[in-house]
Amino acid sequence: MTKQRLVAAIDIGGTNTVFGLVDVNGKILLKETVSTEHFPIPEDLVAVVCEHIKRAMLQFVDTSELVGAGIGAPNGNYFKGTIEFAPNLKWEGVVPLAKLFSERLLIKTVLTNDANAAAIGEMMFGGAKGMRDFIFITLGTGLGSGIVANGEMILGHDSFAGEIGHVIMFADGRQCGCGRKGCLETYCSATGIKRTYSDLLMSNHDKANLQARVADAKYIYDKAISGDKDAIEAFNYTGDLLGLALANSVAYTSPEAIFLFGGLAMAGDFIFKPTIESFERNLLNIYKNKIKILPSQLNENDSAILGAASLILKELN
Repeated sequence: MTKQRLVAAIDIGGTNTVFGLVDVNGKILLKETVSTEHFPIPEDLVAVVCEHIKRAMLQFVDTSELVGAGIGAPNGNYFKGTIEFAPNLKWEGVVPLAKLFSERLLIKTVLTNDANAAAIGEMMFGGAKGMRDFIFITLGTGLGSGIVANGEMILGHDSFAGEIGHVIMFADGRQCGCGRKGCLETYCSATGIKRTYSDLLMSNHDKANLQARVADAKYIYDKAISGDKDAIEAFNYTGDLLGLALANSVAYTSPEAIFLFGGLAMAGDFIFKPTIESFERNLLNIYKNKIKILPSQLNENDSAILGAASLILKELN
């Protein structure tokens, strides 16, 4: 009997690490979470995650085989299998994470940037099925991106291509975690829209709302639904800048579609309408009315696992 092929999927986040087992059809057989913050030494995290994966495989040992591991991680270098100077992790410098997992699991291990992994997941299991040219944007705490052209992920010579979130929108703008000022993600992200909304409240002297604290982007979304003019303006401003940045990015690869993913993308028309209007307004004529801006079809809860798994599954197909 031919054994079913399974892959280990690992998504390293600044707060949590999500991992699991996925079959070749994208069915998630196991999903677990551990706190990344509890492991200041990467080798300790690797040991715990691998132990969980090995233990889980025992229940499938007669019917399945583990054929590879895919890892999505911030500042992940696909060519070297390393995490390099990730600002949101306690691990310093360059961490050979793929090697550490491969040595314990004794299988092929592939690592890349978490946004790139999610983009491949969209291509295999989401709205980009059958597309060879698209851009994937994650609108979370920051703005991540993955660019696929001619059916392949654009990595660049050093594996760090496609950082749309760090395109500078204003030369002396908001301070970014990367150390520079005015990066797109300081405006077009959950963090960015919180700053925009707070600034609007301050300029309009709405101190009562400001003192209530802008908890998160969901708070601003709820305010927009209730008709709050500052909240609606915050979404319009965010969408206007995002549309401009995406219009500029089109000039490099002429994608068929751009997918928006993450908490901010869940705001529906509040973010999509101003983004699409700005996008079309700023496009070069030869691109107008050709490129769709669409919501991701990946499930928010499963995207990290499917994205990481796709790194290996793409090579098996």
